[in-house]
Amino acid sequence: MTTYNQISSNKRKSLFLIAIFVIIIVGLAYVFSRAYEAGTGYVVLAIIFSLFMTLIGYFSGDKIALWTAGAVPIKKEDNPYVYRLVENLCITAGLPLPKIYIIPEPMINAFATGRNPERASIAITQGAIEKLENEELEGVIAHELSHVGNYDVRFMTLVAVLVGIISLLANWFIRINFFGGRRSDSRGGNIGQIFFLVGIILSVLAPIAAVLIQLSVSRKREFLADASGAQLTRYPEGLARALEKIGQQEGKMRGASTATAHLFIANPFGAHTSKGLSHWFSTHPPVEERIKILRSM
Repeated sequence: MTTYNQISSNKRKSLFLIAIFVIIIVGLAYVFSRAYEAGTGYVVLAIIFSLFMTLIGYFSGDKIALWTAGAVPIKKEDNPYVYRLVENLCITAGLPLPKIYIIPEPMINAFATGRNPERASIAITQGAIEKLENEELEGVIAHELSHVGNYDVRFMTLVAVLVGIISLLANWFIRINFFGGRRSDSRGGNIGQIFFLVGIILSVLAPIAAVLIQLSVSRKREFLADASGAQLTRYPEGLARALEKIGQQEGKMRGASTATAHLFIANPFGAHTSKGLSHWFSTHPPVEERIKILRSM
């Protein structure tokens, strides 16, 4: 499989998953409006509230992520080697130079953040700089710059809004039922009761499905960044070897947080979190699968 095919495939899969999100929201809104009066009003409120909460994270999330990781900003004279690697790849990719940070952490990892290329930051652990060969570190940086170029932070913000809408709708449906909301179709009886029961079932299952889809989208964006990074360096083996070293690590990063785990090139809680049944609840695909795809390009 070529890098171009891999990129196109992952983009299609991400858009398909977003379409499923929209279908779930439309279905919830329809059932909600049929089961209760003024259901449409609650849908609008859920959208507004989710947008408000997510936008707060959208505009301040990069600062929070860098602070949580203990990242320290550097200038060219602080680490010319890393600075030039990032600078050269940005020139190749046609991206503005992001702010560069070093995380004083022995584990191999890195992440990029920022809502657009002009406001991007890239953070690399000290362990990655010390333990990776030149081509391997270049592959890691190219992966992170691909997240920037693919506007993944903006894309995942959209996903977070959709998850928030679904969770709020489901939560409000159950609360209104608990406190005795006013049902529609009360005269007809049967149709209203059917939509009411369907609404209860969806209120339980929809948020679970939404989170699983969100995690699936996150994994697809990792595959996309792998392919885009390989295209940028023209050397997939570099990133593949870096991922091999990451997969051999034991333990977790000291600054690991569930809120920022999806940003890193590999799960900061350890490679084992993406194996077996836990794969479905992981923000990252298994390292072995990523290596296999990179080496097939």
